[in-house]
Amino acid sequence: MRVCEHDLRRQPLPVVKSGRKVCWSSCVSSQSALIILFFTVLLLSNQAQAAPSFSLLQAPGGLGGTLVGTNYRNTFGTMNALAIGAPQSGLTVTALPNGAIYFTPFQVQFAGLGGNQKASLTAYVSTSFAHPLAQIVQNCPSTATCTTSGGYGTMSTVQGAPSTVVASLGNATVTAGIGIFLPDNDGAAAFSGVDNSAIVTYVMRDTSNNQTLATATWSFNATPNNTVQTAVQLTLASATGGITVTTANDYAMNFGNVNGIGIGPATGLTTVGATGGVVYSTPYLLQPVFTDFKSTTGTIKVFVSTNFAHPAAMQIRDGAASAGPFNAIGLTTGTATQITSTAADRSSITRFFGLFVSNVNGTTSFRGSDNATLTFTMTVP
Repeated sequence: MRVCEHDLRRQPLPVVKSGRKVCWSSCVSSQSALIILFFTVLLLSNQAQAAPSFSLLQAPGGLGGTLVGTNYRNTFGTMNALAIGAPQSGLTVTALPNGAIYFTPFQVQFAGLGGNQKASLTAYVSTSFAHPLAQIVQNCPSTATCTTSGGYGTMSTVQGAPSTVVASLGNATVTAGIGIFLPDNDGAAAFSGVDNSAIVTYVMRDTSNNQTLATATWSFNATPNNTVQTAVQLTLASATGGITVTTANDYAMNFGNVNGIGIGPATGLTTVGATGGVVYSTPYLLQPVFTDFKSTTGTIKVFVSTNFAHPAAMQIRDGAASAGPFNAIGLTTGTATQITSTAADRSSITRFFGLFVSNVNGTTSFRGSDNATLTFTMTVP
């Protein structure tokens, strides 16, 4: 096998006078086999080592989305800053003292990381909503509880200082969250309508060298449109020292036993003298809330939609103070009594109900139970 040894060392082949080229043939075959084996192993190795990547997946009970290439499209549908009505399926909404937050958990899955390699995931709002004061993108990191509003905070809008979604993770799956906060906005900052222009960019990086491994975006431009609604709400509540306002059936107050001379008023009532009888007075609270209107004030009115069965014996009146004066409340929508035209958002207005009880005797007098219904309306331009 000398000829083979010379050949493998790339030295000139000796002449074989017999014409038999057994050694040359053997050497070429051996060398070819080694080369083929080398490339086969290299190819299999490249297939086994996939590139690092991440996926944003629907969490149980959370909002689903659409994957377009490596990017995600989603929508939060119709929302309002008072959290009135049911949110889109997969979303949770929580009313806050200054607005409402709509949010959903989702899952982050890392794959393709080698050995002990770890990666992080950050996010920032690369394109803000066209009305950024009306919709503010929220982030919930994997270290927080993303099924409650307390886990969310405002997402960064700065590429160089993004929000942390996942601090460090290998090939595994964790839960994070994304949301939109709608603050109470009225006046110049108010907005209502369609705005689905926001884009969030997610970046996966190697935690050892900060090298970017993968990126993807989340766009709020799927169907149905991302829409902000105007919203208005008026509630009644108990005032300090007054009769309790209950909510068992709309709102209700019980004045208890009353009489035409004001003897023994129930707790929470005071009596005020009036021509032909007495007025039992109690404070209560009107609490207007409205959002995304161009006006910063609203008008509140009230009328008696169902009067007492014995209106000559009892009458509901309205007053701005405990001692009055108390004026009769209108009996129709057209004659509704205006309480205020300057009601501010999330204000608390103290007002007084006055129940006039007649002291008349004879055939027109009345003894027994009776009730009436008032209807309040609030209008915001």
